[in-house]
Amino acid sequence: MKNVLVVSGHPRLDDDSVANKAVVEELGKLDGFTVDRLDALYPDYTFDVAAEQEKLVSADVIVLQYPVFWYAMPALLQKWMEDVFVHGFSHGSKGKALVGKKLVVSMTIGAPEEAYGQDAGVHVEDLLIPVKGACALTGMEFAGYEYTCGVSYASRVDDAAREAIAQAGREQAARVATLVQGL
Repeated sequence: MKNVLVVSGHPRLDDDSVANKAVVEELGKLDGFTVDRLDALYPDYTFDVAAEQEKLVSADVIVLQYPVFWYAMPALLQKWMEDVFVHGFSHGSKGKALVGKKLVVSMTIGAPEEAYGQDAGVHVEDLLIPVKGACALTGMEFAGYEYTCGVSYASRVDDAAREAIAQAGREQAARVATLVQGL
């Protein structure tokens, strides 16, 4: 069985999320999946680097789960990568701890799908360039991605809309699980 580490990068998962929370909760129910909720563990953005590195070393597959904020991952997840993926651990002549691990991205996007179409100037795949670069530098294998568009907080106009967004998150979690199980 694969050891899967799901790193949740939403900065306010309990306060501000429906889709991301659904994805994280569903993945956390699966055998072999461990959820690392950065917002709960490190609300001040001060990471226990050794503990986070140990989690990464123990994982076969790493899933980065986050909402897209301004065409990028949230600052919490970005800082986690900057602090944890350090020279000598993840890269450099002696930094081989992540070599061969598989990395999957799971994103939620508030904007509708059309905002990332051919005429938009930015495609969803463009959002993956920094993560793919990190994989290349660290020797991880970029193993794929899943995303859901149209889940903005502005769309939560009533209980039915909120439930539809939660369902979209659960469906995304199922797609992520299928992707990971196929690795």
